[in-house]
Amino acid sequence: MLELLSPAKNYEQGCEAINHGADAVYIGAPSFGARVAAGNSVEEIESLARYAHLYHAKVFATVNTLLFDDEVEEAVKLLHQLYNAGVDAAIIQDLGLLECDLPPIELHASTQTHNASLERIQFMEQVGFSRVILARETSLEQMKQIRSNTHIDLEAFVQGALCVCYSGQCYLSQYISGRSGNRGCCGQPCRSAYDLYNGQGRMLLKDSHLLSLKDFSAAQQLQRMIDAGITSFKIEGRLKDMGYVKNVTAYYRQLLDSIMEGRPDLHPSSSGKCRFFFVPDLEKTFNRGFTDYFLRQRQTMASFATQKSLGKRLGKVKSVGNGSITLNTREPLTSGDGLCFFNSQGQLEGFLVNRVQGNTFFPNRMPQDIAAGTTLWRNNDQSFNKLLQANSASRRIGVAITVSDIDNGLRLEMVDAEGCRGESAVVCDKQPARQPERALEQIEKQVSKLGDTVFEVTAVSNQCKGVYFIPAAVLNALRRQAVSQLEANRIADHMQRRGHSGTLAQRLSNHAPYISPSVDYRANILNAHTESFYRRHGVEQLEYGLEKTLDYEGKSLMTTKYCLRYELGCCLKGKSAGQSRVAVSLGDTLYLNNNRNWFRLDFDCRQCQMTLTAVKAPFQQEAH
Repeated sequence: MLELLSPAKNYEQGCEAINHGADAVYIGAPSFGARVAAGNSVEEIESLARYAHLYHAKVFATVNTLLFDDEVEEAVKLLHQLYNAGVDAAIIQDLGLLECDLPPIELHASTQTHNASLERIQFMEQVGFSRVILARETSLEQMKQIRSNTHIDLEAFVQGALCVCYSGQCYLSQYISGRSGNRGCCGQPCRSAYDLYNGQGRMLLKDSHLLSLKDFSAAQQLQRMIDAGITSFKIEGRLKDMGYVKNVTAYYRQLLDSIMEGRPDLHPSSSGKCRFFFVPDLEKTFNRGFTDYFLRQRQTMASFATQKSLGKRLGKVKSVGNGSITLNTREPLTSGDGLCFFNSQGQLEGFLVNRVQGNTFFPNRMPQDIAAGTTLWRNNDQSFNKLLQANSASRRIGVAITVSDIDNGLRLEMVDAEGCRGESAVVCDKQPARQPERALEQIEKQVSKLGDTVFEVTAVSNQCKGVYFIPAAVLNALRRQAVSQLEANRIADHMQRRGHSGTLAQRLSNHAPYISPSVDYRANILNAHTESFYRRHGVEQLEYGLEKTLDYEGKSLMTTKYCLRYELGCCLKGKSAGQSRVAVSLGDTLYLNNNRNWFRLDFDCRQCQMTLTAVKAPFQQEAH
């Protein structure tokens, strides 16, 4: 079974994600979610679960922040509420929760738990998780290795924004602003502009987004990910808008369906067939350009010039007139489109389209720094957005309907492709029809009116002994009752099959040894329950996390497989892609500066990793 997993900022987006093909959605709980701005009430989540379960789609709730001691009890209470609301699984980060009296809800190990090695994932499987969300840095080869040596469900990202740091290992926002990414409040300092200095105090680059990555897209690698053992494909974006969720979900729904058409061994994990009233296009919604990151091999992946969305590349300027621009493109333009380009200072500049005549358009203001040959992107596509704002998809479950006699009335049965049934019966007068052919048409027409339900009719069978005249009101009542029962039965069937993580006693009797007898601040221990968890699993020496100690001295605030030397064409191992992007040798030591915050970059070439550590100003005066 393959699962397409989409983000849900709220109930409405969750429903639309399902309508556009999601087999599951993940949504923020009222508190303790890694996107503090995307919380939802338990009642909203319960409503979403009921809608999702009609399609046998799943709802996962994010309770994936680190917890302080005085928050643990509230988080446990919340998990019980979510389980009772019908949530299929909880995504958690704080391992201290495994020491608590949780409901038997399925547990998924958030990518924030740093699932970056086989040993770590084997441990997660042993302590009671049913699924791990792999680190974004995981390669196809590593996926194969993990699949060959575990039985746990493997979930991997396929689309969306990239954290430059290993998830759960970034403390930069906490250090700069006191807003912890591990507690749902990341200020995204990696998207800021930095100055780069060498060890002699020479500025090499100024005001560049040196830690800002392009967006991730595994669209071209989906088949290989399936072959590597991934069964859940996750789209990032709980803070993105409705258009993004609709477009990206539909795009990957079509990709997965196309792959499954030629693979009888593969099936979607939910029900219903989707029809789309637009052509999905990843480039037409928010994106910073795309990279498949480390799926295949190391590559250039940063977006130094801007952290903003570029949208879709339209083409190059053919000519510039008096108040007009002619573009060499095959893409039709529309009044209100937002276009952008990189000016001579390398900065992203944007404007709106006022009027269009063929490939010539008149902007709301004439850019001063645009000429023939300039490349234009469209980061706001008016026509596409209008399609997405309308009813842009339908998803229906096929049902066969049978009408038959009972002693003093009629019976209607609906059966879907999975064998789930809905029945209804009505006592009525069965007068022989004066116009049999018309009466049969009337019966089929009325029982087939499934309108705004999640069902569509695939076949109607009339097994009555005679041909009767049945009033439309009677047939409508029969149909409505059968639909209601089928919906209830589908939801009940889903709830019966809901996965469980085992009892508290089973979890607490587990003493699988941790992969190391000692852990440091990067184990993210903020409460006594998490300390107890690690000690129960054999850890003898441990440190509390930085959010608790606030002891940053000498600590790496970021560990990342992204390498600025490689990106700049100055890899110490000689593996850089392309020519050097700086005019002088970088030297052995590099520093980043942003608003008087200084950070030293260290490079572990054996593991191909870069770390960022806060330091005092390394030079007596800043060089310019």
